[in-house]
Amino acid sequence: MFGTRKLGKTSAQRRAMLRQQVTDLLANGKIETTFYRAKEVQPMVEKMITLGKKGNLAAYRRAMGYITKEDVVQKVFKEIAPKYADRNGGYTRVTRTGPRRGDAAEMAVIELV
Repeated sequence: MFGTRKLGKTSAQRRAMLRQQVTDLLANGKIETTFYRAKEVQPMVEKMITLGKKGNLAAYRRAMGYITKEDVVQKVFKEIAPKYADRNGGYTRVTRTGPRRGDAAEMAVIELV
């Protein structure tokens, strides 16, 4: 269930980390992180793309309130959202890549489909 993992951080640190990872994923199309972080980032990215599909001013302002870079918000509304116009969700894919070398944390790649 979304939003139940604490990820070893306070709520403010967790929110800042998720905002930054959502911004990076939307800017680059793919990021590598731990599996559980990827599972927390996934619904937020889907919500931002859904806001981009709405395309109105209120949706743009909500996206600006969450995504940390304005050029990424413009990319979501101008490039990414129109690509998924005929798709009802499922914009991201999480693929496990194996354990991390230092602490054996389960790693994953999250990417836009």
